[in-house]
Amino acid sequence: MPVITSAGAVPSTLDALNTELVTKATALAPGLTTTLPGSLIEDLSSTGTGALSVQDQAAVDLINSVSPLSANEFILYELGDVYGVRRGVGSNTSVYVIFSGTPGFVIPSGFVVSDGTHQYVTQDPAIISGSGNSAPTFCLAVDEGSWAIPATSVTVLVTSVPSTVVLNCSNPGTGIPGEAAQSLPAYQAQVIQAGLAVATGTPKFVKTAIENVANVQARLVSMRATGGGWQIIVGGGDPYQVAGAIFASMFNFLDLKPAATIGTTENIAINDFPDTYEITFVVPTQQSVGMTITWNTVSTANFVSNAVIISLVQPAMVAYINSITVGQPISLLQLQDVFIAAVAGAIPESALSKLQFVVTINGITVAPPSGGVLIAGDPEGFFFAVTADIAVVQG
Repeated sequence: MPVITSAGAVPSTLDALNTELVTKATALAPGLTTTLPGSLIEDLSSTGTGALSVQDQAAVDLINSVSPLSANEFILYELGDVYGVRRGVGSNTSVYVIFSGTPGFVIPSGFVVSDGTHQYVTQDPAIISGSGNSAPTFCLAVDEGSWAIPATSVTVLVTSVPSTVVLNCSNPGTGIPGEAAQSLPAYQAQVIQAGLAVATGTPKFVKTAIENVANVQARLVSMRATGGGWQIIVGGGDPYQVAGAIFASMFNFLDLKPAATIGTTENIAINDFPDTYEITFVVPTQQSVGMTITWNTVSTANFVSNAVIISLVQPAMVAYINSITVGQPISLLQLQDVFIAAVAGAIPESALSKLQFVVTINGITVAPPSGGVLIAGDPEGFFFAVTADIAVVQG
């Protein structure tokens, strides 16, 4: 058997192979002598050692082919398929296709479409959104080479779909002509890079997939461990596309939890033929924030009107409130820092003699716990403010 070292598999020496062969033969025939020169047994022993050497080297080559840098082309392509990267990405002719049809239907990675002459393969899964269309989906030509792809020419579905599903495709724009064929070393490096990706199903991977959906706001995405499962909160984006991102990246759909407080539960049916899965996530609820800021100064060197302070403070406060991640609290310390930074050009921090904040959420005055500085909202809500609700008063 090959010897596994830090450098990979290495072949056994001829002496080691011969010793192993003789040991096993002697166990079957005690007293066997293989050292007599020119004897039939010695000849069989030498020939058998040669055969074992060929087999041992074949095993070494196979084991070492697991590495992208040493794999033969067939094994390399297999590794590329496992990691989700096909040779030719970035060099083969490609086109963006929009699928239309039954909402919730999943177009898997590897789905084949055609312009009647060439075939193109989807590189990532797509889903039909509630509008009846998918997002533009990148498709790569099966063949190497360069050719023009006119708009609306890729309309043939090569991969079959169930009769219960309506599905069409078209490319709204022209395709991207290919370049020179991708070299083997370049593809080896691409496979290695793909293998370094974070494993599917981790919270980071799931959130990244969701944030890639058009119109999803990153600050409104959260994934929390709760009640023996996971609650995924998503604000923005088409519900079907959000559900499709969760479907493509989540590990166990049974772990998904509905809203428990003020959020809205979305249950989206994903049709991955022949099976249908229900994907549950929570749409956060907006919590309107109002604020009265009372300030004063001991400075008499330069008079600054309250109107000037209002113009400086209101947009800064709105920007802070509207940047808070879903479920996270408002910090009184952060409010102070925002105010001081906003008026720094008009009033030095050392000249401020008074700075108080009264905060309301949905019209109700709220305050942090005694001795605290954090004002919490609902964990399934997000804060939102407009300048009209930020009052700035000198007094």
